[in-house]
This record gives sequence, C-alpha cells and structure tokens, in this order.
Amino acid sequence: MRRPNIVVCLCDQLRAFEVGCYGNPVIHTPHMDGLAAEGIRFEYAVTNYPVCMAARSVLLSGQYNRTCTGGVSNVAYPTKPGDVAMPEYPEQGRPHLPAPTLAEILQQAGYRTTAIGKWHIHSWPQDVGFERYCIPRVHHCHTGQCFTENGGPEFVPAGFSVDYEADRVEQYLEGMASTDEPFFLYYNISPPHCPLADAPERILAMYPPDEVPIRGNVDLTRTLAGQDYWFRVYRYDFRYYSFHLPYTEELPDGYDLRWLIAEYYGLTTWADEALGRMLDALDRHGLAQNTIVVFASDHGDNLGSHGLVQKGTPNEESLRIPFIIRLPGGPRGEVRNEIVASLVDVAPTILSLVGLPVPNTIQGRDLSASVHGNPLRAMQDYAIAEMGHGVAIRTPRHLCFVPYREGTRLLADASTMLYDLHTDPQQLTNLAGVPELHDTEAELTSRIHEWDVQTPWMERSTSDDNST
Repeated sequence: MRRPNIVVCLCDQLRAFEVGCYGNPVIHTPHMDGLAAEGIRFEYAVTNYPVCMAARSVLLSGQYNRTCTGGVSNVAYPTKPGDVAMPEYPEQGRPHLPAPTLAEILQQAGYRTTAIGKWHIHSWPQDVGFERYCIPRVHHCHTGQCFTENGGPEFVPAGFSVDYEADRVEQYLEGMASTDEPFFLYYNISPPHCPLADAPERILAMYPPDEVPIRGNVDLTRTLAGQDYWFRVYRYDFRYYSFHLPYTEELPDGYDLRWLIAEYYGLTTWADEALGRMLDALDRHGLAQNTIVVFASDHGDNLGSHGLVQKGTPNEESLRIPFIIRLPGGPRGEVRNEIVASLVDVAPTILSLVGLPVPNTIQGRDLSASVHGNPLRAMQDYAIAEMGHGVAIRTPRHLCFVPYREGTRLLADASTMLYDLHTDPQQLTNLAGVPELHDTEAELTSRIHEWDVQTPWMERSTSDDNST
C-alpha cells in the first residue's frame, strides 16, 4: 500500500497568541483554524530554540540544536559595529546536520522530496535530502526577492514573493496529483517575519491599531530600548540594518507599538491566506485524503512583551508556537494539552505516522500515540528550549530557566526564572527561590541538568559564528 504524502508547512516568527484557534478574538486566521478543526491541535507547543536557523535545523534533523549545529543559532558575519551581514545562501558541503535528516530518511523510503520557500539552513537543500527546491536568499524581503531553483541562476519574480511561492506550491501539487510515488513537501511561509512594511496595502490596513489586543505584559507607556532602531528593523529588515536605504530611515508620523502589532496581525493573515492556497490545492487535486499536514512556526515574537523585541528569550511570547497535525481519516477538532509538543518531535512523529522506523540518532519524541488519541503512558510531558545564554523547560504548567555560566557551556546550579503559567500566564511574577515552590523548582532544574548531560554537543568549526 502506498504511504501517505506529507506536507510540513512552517511560518516564520508566528507566536501562538496571534492565531484564532489559540484564543485570539480579533485575528483572522480561518485556514489555520480550519486545519485545527480537521485535525489535532497541541495547546502547548514550543520551539526548541527561538531563532530562525536553529529552529529549522532542529525540525529537519530531529535533534536538538547543540547536537545538529554545535549550538549555532543564526549564521552571520559582522562587518562593522552595529551591522550584521547575513550570508545570502547556504554553505557548500555539510557543516551542520551530520545525521540523516527527515528528508533523507523519507527519500530513501521512496518519497519525492521538495522544498519551497524560506530555507535558512546552513547546508544546501540537495545536501540534506531534497531533490528539488525553490528557495529565496536568506535576507528577508517580500518584493524584489532573489530566488534560485535547484541551484540554478538567480531570478526575481514579479510581485510579492509570498504569492509567488504559493503559486509554485499550487503548481507542484498539481503535478504530484498524477504520480504514484508519495511526496514530502517542505513549504515555508516567510510572514509574519519582518519586513512588515513590505506587504500589500490591504494587508497593512487590515487591522486598526486601536483594535488589536495588547498582552498584559506590554507597557505602552514606556519607550522600548532602542525603539526607533527596532521599529525600522521590523518595518524594513536588512534594507535598513545592512543597506540603510534612505527611505528606511523614516517612520510614518505617529508610528508606535500598536501600529507595529497591527501590521504583524496583517502579515499573519497574509500567511494564513498562503496556507489556505496550499490546503485548497490539496483538495482540488484529490490529494488531501492521503496527505498528512503539519503546520507550525519556527518561533514566536516578543512584540514589546516585557520590554523585549524579536525573539531568542525564555518567555512565552518568544517560545510558544502553533502546532497542528491533520491526518487522513484521523481525529478531528481535538486538542492535546497533557504534554508540551516541540519542533524536535516533528521528524520522529512523521516517520512513525507513515510506518517508518525512527533511527536512534533522532532525539525528539514520537507523538503519534497522542495524535491518534491513545494514552501516552510514560512519555515526558515537557519540552526543552535552548538559547545562547541558557536552557528552559516548559511543562503544561511551568516555565523554568537555568543560565549558562558566563563564557561557558556549563549550566549554573540553580535556576533564575520560574513561572506558574496557570496563575500567571503573562509571566509577571518570577517565583525562582520562593520557599513554597522549592520542590517544584528543584525538580524542573534537575530535569534541565539531566537533559544537559544526556544531549551531546556537535563539534563546531572555528569559522561558525553564533549570533542571535
């Protein structure tokens, strides 16, 4: 019997709080919500490293970042103080992901493997299991974006790259409808990652700033550290921080955090539209009934929570992501809240769902029993998230963080953060060191240290640069 097709669709920098089925009362995400209604939604899901390249490396390898990249988060080459020059394309060879990836394992099992959209992994797609691909440069932009197809000459599609990538996905699925071979499509949607201003006017005007919800840990009365700089980065991305094009030096009159968040909402709906085009193509070409669909994000976005911007920090806004799985003939509209899912679990779960063995090099958990609604028995209920400055653990109730000792890879003995997210979902009260919670804190800290001992580091090249 033919194995099911697989689509893994990943958004960029989309936190769970801005998805309708995760409780947002304002955002318009009908296709994400519809996918959850037809499948299984994990209420608690986190990234294993809240930075782009690291998270994507974790997903494809099924290994924690320290093992698959040696702890590199984003590869960047500083050119002068205050500037970051990202490499335009991956490195030659295979500097990271030394063990067989999800794509390679599926390819060896007879799957046709294709990647479309944002890549941002240190190796080229063909070096880690993809026979075909159409990817943009690493730098983020939605107009004037350069692409390469299968490593060929660069080209710049007309219009918005988000729409072009959706076009390519539709064409790909139309072509796969007539093949007898199963396929694995890895589809990456760039929004709502900045540049927020590089989007259709209807998207930018979709949400009035005074109507978007503001999280309780955002203080609109205080100016963010480096606020004007970060507002320009959010709106223009590398065209500001690397090129300093004159138009990027200006912000609209009255531009503030509410306006920025409203634009983020618009780009989230734009990403939802792209997801909807892919789902519609599956239906239109008769593929949905034999295709597993996984939808998630690589990490979240702080958007001013706790005075923070972007990602890379041990808090819910940076860590929490949507995570939805739809199975042909599987459970519909069910929610799993007994465990915390994470990106490292994607590879082993998919392999198990299509009846393939999970190699012992994979470190994530097989969540297929939970997907099918079976008891999890002894499965751990928590997820681990690495950062450049420490390690966090997320359980269905608590978030705990242990820092590295300065300048080392050695974890401190004690945690510096502990939050009860049932009573304090905004993380306003740090409970680390509170005597009444000593046992809880000690148990969570011990789990982090156990993971640290059991999870090896890949030896890194001296040329790698660890930048968040």
